[in-house]
Amino acid sequence: MTDQLNRPAPPRAQETPVRPSRAGRGEARFALFLLLPAAFVVFGVVVYPVVRTLVTSVLDVDGPLDDSTPFVGVSNYVEALGDPGFWRAVWQTSYFSVTSIFFEVVFGVGIALLLNAPLRARWLFRAIVIVPWALPTIVSGAMWRYIFSGQYGALNAVLTQLGLMDEYRSWLGSDPFLALNMVMAADVWKNTSLVAFLLLAGLQNIPSDLYEAARIDGAGPIRSFFSITVPMLVPSIVIVLVLRTIDTVRIFDIVYIVTGGGPASGTQTVAFYTYVRAFSDQRLGYGSALSYLVTAVVLVLSVVYLRTLRKRGALL
Repeated sequence: MTDQLNRPAPPRAQETPVRPSRAGRGEARFALFLLLPAAFVVFGVVVYPVVRTLVTSVLDVDGPLDDSTPFVGVSNYVEALGDPGFWRAVWQTSYFSVTSIFFEVVFGVGIALLLNAPLRARWLFRAIVIVPWALPTIVSGAMWRYIFSGQYGALNAVLTQLGLMDEYRSWLGSDPFLALNMVMAADVWKNTSLVAFLLLAGLQNIPSDLYEAARIDGAGPIRSFFSITVPMLVPSIVIVLVLRTIDTVRIFDIVYIVTGGGPASGTQTVAFYTYVRAFSDQRLGYGSALSYLVTAVVLVLSVVYLRTLRKRGALL
């Protein structure tokens, strides 16, 4: 018995690597062949414009048909960093982002709590809430431009009927700061529903046992909200903050539809200012440099987004 236990195990047969069969290689080639159209589309839609814009940003291009495009290096970037109009657009974009995201999160938390409540017609309420976000921006923007109209707008009509104003006023055409806030209100109305559904996903991941334990300990609804709901919603709120910040940095469409950047350039965001300098002023090289500066900001925010998720354990 001892000899059998001490007897060395027979050597294993050396495993030979399995080579892919001819049929397998043929399937791989066929799969690559099927991917070629998608690769060409990605190259044409993403890669080529990115490279072309980078090349244009270091050239002096004054129009689409400009034959003389001398190399200017980083002059366009230096000019952009010293442009007062650009920094004004940066300030307006920053104010727009911080203020709109604040209201979207506050209203979004309240709506998410209602969506998570055990209501009888909860499915209908959820369908209604998602409508503002589902509407195309051109539709919602045109609607809000009509509401804010100084001549026949619904907002003026309601306020005068309630006795809060004596006469109609211009919400979009006189005061640049007021117009910026009106555009921000339109953006908050459209995107709060998206924020609410993102926060609703976080609410549904909170264990109900925590609320039951808090109720047994004598905690009321308000204390449970600040002691359980808010801390457990922090990862979802962080995701909302970063995603909406990246989105508002690139905001263009709602501004273009509601105010067109006016009055007195008071509602121009960074993306809108880039559009004006590149296409209205026909300075494609300068506009390309501005677009890359905006892209750099978005990339920094994306890195913050990924690191935040990694710290929260949501990204392996």
